[in-house]
Amino acid sequence: MSGWAMHSTRDALVKTFLFPTFSEAFAFMAQSALAAEKMDHHPEWSNVYNRVDVLLSTHDAGNAVSMRDVHLAQKMDNIASAYLNK
Repeated sequence: MSGWAMHSTRDALVKTFLFPTFSEAFAFMAQSALAAEKMDHHPEWSNVYNRVDVLLSTHDAGNAVSMRDVHLAQKMDNIASAYLNK
């Protein structure tokens, strides 16, 4: 889980992904959304051009980091690698 960190004021994992283009950032978000939906676990995120900021925390766990967040972070890293390791 390279690049993930704890949020400074919340019990949450955070990471910023930087992609070569907007299209690749958007494709990453689309694939991540499908993975999150299958897990019934949804990120807080935002996108500006090639940048995607992600925050993961589990509401059902009292808005704390859970293994669901760790698993989604790993899935997101795997999805991103297809765009970042060309």
